[in-house]
Amino acid sequence: MSETPSTDISHDQHTVRRNKLAELRAGGFDPFRANVEQTHFSANAVKLHVVGQDNTVTVSVAGRLVTIRDMGKSQFVKILDQQGQIQLYIKKDVVGDAIYAAFKKLDLGDFIGATGTLFLTKTGEVTVRVEKVTLVSKALRPLPEKWSGLTDSEQIYRQRYLDLIVNTESRNRLMTRSKIVSHIRRFLEDRQFLEVETPVLQNVAGGAAARPFQTHHNTLGVDFVLRISLELYLKRMLVGGYDRVFEIGRNFRNEGVSRRHNPEFTMLEVYQAYSDYRGMMTLVQDLLRSLCEKVLGVSEIKHAASGEMINFGGQWREVKYKDLIIEKTGDARWFSRSKEEKIAGVQKLGLHADLKWEEFELTNEIFGKLIEPTFIQPTFVTHLPKELCPLAKITPDDPTTIDVFELIIGGMEIAPAYSEQNDPDVQRAMFEAQAGEEQQKIDHDFLLALEHGMPPAGGMGIGIDRLCILLTGAESIRDVILFPQLRPGS
Repeated sequence: MSETPSTDISHDQHTVRRNKLAELRAGGFDPFRANVEQTHFSANAVKLHVVGQDNTVTVSVAGRLVTIRDMGKSQFVKILDQQGQIQLYIKKDVVGDAIYAAFKKLDLGDFIGATGTLFLTKTGEVTVRVEKVTLVSKALRPLPEKWSGLTDSEQIYRQRYLDLIVNTESRNRLMTRSKIVSHIRRFLEDRQFLEVETPVLQNVAGGAAARPFQTHHNTLGVDFVLRISLELYLKRMLVGGYDRVFEIGRNFRNEGVSRRHNPEFTMLEVYQAYSDYRGMMTLVQDLLRSLCEKVLGVSEIKHAASGEMINFGGQWREVKYKDLIIEKTGDARWFSRSKEEKIAGVQKLGLHADLKWEEFELTNEIFGKLIEPTFIQPTFVTHLPKELCPLAKITPDDPTTIDVFELIIGGMEIAPAYSEQNDPDVQRAMFEAQAGEEQQKIDHDFLLALEHGMPPAGGMGIGIDRLCILLTGAESIRDVILFPQLRPGS
């Protein structure tokens, strides 16, 4: 359906639609109904049709008008619902003169409900032969032009609802995200993990090294921080006798924004008593293979940046962190070198070396910039420096490392996992070493919980947003978050 052109098309169409709204109300018609019958979504309805049995199945569908093809005394239109599009055939002789005349006044973007029988058109498309149709919600503003869609990236994220209407790729990607999260829950519940909820407002920002957002509770007169991690409260659940727990929840970090970072992000954290980091290896392999098979229907996916096929079904590589550093630097004595020698080594590799950095930070700069991005196939990097995480067990045969892995796929970290530290004295010493003089950052209540006894456990975190970037081939974290944080619009 075309609309009168003008210098400001959007403004002109808004005026035209407002006038139509007034006419509808003046005629005693409610353009914003409370409900309408919907027996089937579009894809479910299409599946009901049996070839050679036209007009034997009746369905009631509802959705947004996205295509109108006017043929005079009949119209072919398409509506969009949660599952996609379905075609409707509205004929004047069937619905009657008054309803047909009213239907011809509808605009793209309007929501309608329709009831009719399924048939196959000459072009082979399953279509609803409409017997009843009604407007259920009037769209007062026009949709973006069908072919150009949304080209302004800022508008895509700021007006995500429009992006979902006109951009099939974006719509499918974000629906896939929902399916991924749903499948993760089922996968873990099938293995007797219990989903729990832990506080977002916390007294101490524990479980990670990140700058928190701060807020104030007026009634209690207490300052809180928004959590930066789920970890410490989930471990309290292990102390309390929950052997297998997980949480899928929002974390908040008042830090930079990038292609892989958003200040508000979703994490899965899972803890299993009487397991360790190797138990988590098995769990994450089984989980990702299940996601590929059950949600994506594949065993390998294409890495968006390189075009390389990532194989989830094969053998996943396992390699120690120290071995990777020695290989990259070509220096077998790297870990016994002085800080000055390490600074020179980092600079020799073409990287920035801040004089204020600790030695482990200099080494990790090499790993993060030159090693991690090269691992496209699933790779477990194990036994990281103990300074990188105070919450994991020290490796028995190497007191400088911890029993952990970082799972890297597609050049980015997907899941860290630990053999969890359950010795309260060692944990206290690790916290104090990390905090230095800032003792108020130590979660003393968590240490008190540990002193009551926590079973040995394996723990793992998976960034849901990064996982969705990987599995959907998205370019940015903003493409897999429905409403990413933006500066206020004008």
